[in-house]
Amino acid sequence: MPFPVTTQGSQQTQPPQKHYGITSPISLAAPKETDCILTQKLTETLKPLGVFEEEEELQRRILILGKLNNLVKEWIREISESKNLPQSVIENVGGKIFKFGSYRLGVHTKGADIDAFDFFTSFYDKLKLQEEVKDLSAVEEAFVPVIKLCFDGIEIDILFARLALQTIPEDLDLRDDSLLKNLDIRCIRSLNGCRVTDEILHLVPNIDNFWLTLRAIKLWAKRHNIYSNILGFLGGVSWAMLVARTCQLYPNAIASTLVHKFFLYFFHLFRTSQLLSCLHIHKLTGSSQKLWG
Repeated sequence: MPFPVTTQGSQQTQPPQKHYGITSPISLAAPKETDCILTQKLTETLKPLGVFEEEEELQRRILILGKLNNLVKEWIREISESKNLPQSVIENVGGKIFKFGSYRLGVHTKGADIDAFDFFTSFYDKLKLQEEVKDLSAVEEAFVPVIKLCFDGIEIDILFARLALQTIPEDLDLRDDSLLKNLDIRCIRSLNGCRVTDEILHLVPNIDNFWLTLRAIKLWAKRHNIYSNILGFLGGVSWAMLVARTCQLYPNAIASTLVHKFFLYFFHLFRTSQLLSCLHIHKLTGSSQKLWG
């Protein structure tokens, strides 16, 4: 549906602004003072509702991910030694934990689980030896193979993917399409969890505005019992895509305006049966495609 692009001070010539979506923005208007006040009120309203994480819990999550990352490196080294690989290869083969889901998007709530991404198989046995690990279970034959556990009180899902690389560099970018070549389909599914969230973060004009808006929308959806892809509603990534699309259409708006525009825009799409995700995510399986919300 066509929308005119509006700007404040239309008589002045403004430099072109980067477009993040598949269409031009609806409005380039900058926030007014009232928008800033409303955004501050939105933040204050959300604080007591548990959508922001305390610094202490944030540091604990970082510590846990660091421990898991070290376990991964130890495990890969042990496996490499058992296969009698040269010492030079063992020292450089590497391995890495990649976050995805709400934790990667930066909008996990207080007490929420961490979605982690890494290798599977015999790593399970190493996890069993860790005192901090409880409720450990492995589902190797799932659509996306997963190890589930509770690490020091925080629930974690670990997915498996084996890349066709000699080494795993610390700065590896999973959005690189070449990583998908010759991979098992289940490894591709595991990779896509991280690739999608990374792509979303690269497709929004302002990550801070996106984060705050998504926190508000997720809370609203959960309070209305419509936050569940298992029950046929939208899941976390789908809500994130819709919020990202709103950010693309109003690239200079801040959270209070974006929450308002979110409901206006998607009410129109629902009413006219036009609800695609409208967010063009590219490079998911090596080709450009649209994902349905």
